[in-house]
Amino acid sequence: MRVAIAEDSALLRAGMARLLADEGIEVVASLSDATGMLEAVRTARPHVVIMDVRMPPTFTDEGIRAALEIQKLGAGTAVLLLSQYVEPTYAEELVRDAPAGAGYLLKQRVGDFEEFLSALHRVRNGETVLDSDIFKQFVGSPREKRATELLTPRERQVLELMATGLTNSGIVNRLAISERAVEKHVTSILGKLRIPNTGENHRRVLAVLDYLRGMEKLQDRAD
Repeated sequence: MRVAIAEDSALLRAGMARLLADEGIEVVASLSDATGMLEAVRTARPHVVIMDVRMPPTFTDEGIRAALEIQKLGAGTAVLLLSQYVEPTYAEELVRDAPAGAGYLLKQRVGDFEEFLSALHRVRNGETVLDSDIFKQFVGSPREKRATELLTPRERQVLELMATGLTNSGIVNRLAISERAVEKHVTSILGKLRIPNTGENHRRVLAVLDYLRGMEKLQDRAD
């Protein structure tokens, strides 16, 4: 696997590069800002770009904007965004209509290298990976809580894992339950929350995001 890194923290950037190299992953570009990443994608053709959301010069949304431009290139490059903050809007922008794998993780996940490495491989394989804290923030408001009260505790666990992009087999491995049990839970969740049932994992994640985003808007109107 070939990756490119854009991270303004020299220590974190060098640390990631070293850890990835130890895993046999080639780091083809290592940048301190987002401006040169499009050219790096064109020339080095990385399989995955690892990008900080907030980068120089304004430290606002340079990373997400560069990520969206990379997706438009049509080079088949997956994007894994890192952030210190839970920013659901950025996550939704990244995964919607993503032509290749896409992920959004909090930077603290890099400290758990196995989890970070798993996310990297998953986006390389075209999957969607969202940080579980995004889901937890969405369901924190009263309306989402009332909606998810329709679900059993196990169904809420499964919904959270669905929102982070896990396939049914991934949920089986995470919860150590049978595939048939997962299928029953997913069917029940989709029915109770009126989420369209599709076979494509990426669309299932978007369905969850759409549902939660709609509930958030309803809460805003109520306020």
